[in-house]
Amino acid sequence: MHAHETTTDGVGSARDWWEQRYAERDGIWSGRVNAVLADVAGALPMGRALDLGCGEGGDVVWLAEQGWDGLGVDLSVTAIERGSRASVSAGVEERTAFVAADLATWETAARFGLVTASFLQSWPVEIPRAEILRRATGFVAVGGHLLVTAHAAPPHDDLPVEMREYRFPTPDEDLTALQLDGSWDVVAAELRPRTATTPDGDPHEVLDSVVLVRRAR
Repeated sequence: MHAHETTTDGVGSARDWWEQRYAERDGIWSGRVNAVLADVAGALPMGRALDLGCGEGGDVVWLAEQGWDGLGVDLSVTAIERGSRASVSAGVEERTAFVAADLATWETAARFGLVTASFLQSWPVEIPRAEILRRATGFVAVGGHLLVTAHAAPPHDDLPVEMREYRFPTPDEDLTALQLDGSWDVVAAELRPRTATTPDGDPHEVLDSVVLVRRAR
């Protein structure tokens, strides 16, 4: 695997912002698998999986625990280091790998039975999300699936001021961003409600955008 670094202001700013966010505390995510991924992956034959924007590695570790060989890629070096440590703690380090890289330029010759991008959204500092999703189609093996899960609405009510004007993607918009040709089947492009838990332990309803496509040939 090769991590391609860029020097554009946008990428640098995004990397700096996320590094600062991860530095705020030891872990900013729950470490639990995303519900949509668990549902989709549980119905697929195990193989090689790629998680784009893997954060602290919760999904990669879960996939490895189910028997997948998982690779996680994220812009943040800190997040990648935490993912690696989580895989060791879970005893699945032999089935996981992590790369710190800019997803807008990162390349690999490997192809995967499952490519997933869960909540690959960055605000207030934007990333070239549509380009990243389009490039993700090139990593899917024939017969494999690409799963894109996104926040379709604010995930909670107390967003900071700089995040309140963020425009959340629709399933149709993410499907359009993929620029699929006739070699793909659309399995799902829909909104899914989900019950989440606040840091204080209170349940609340959120809305996810889910796009699942399969490379048929």
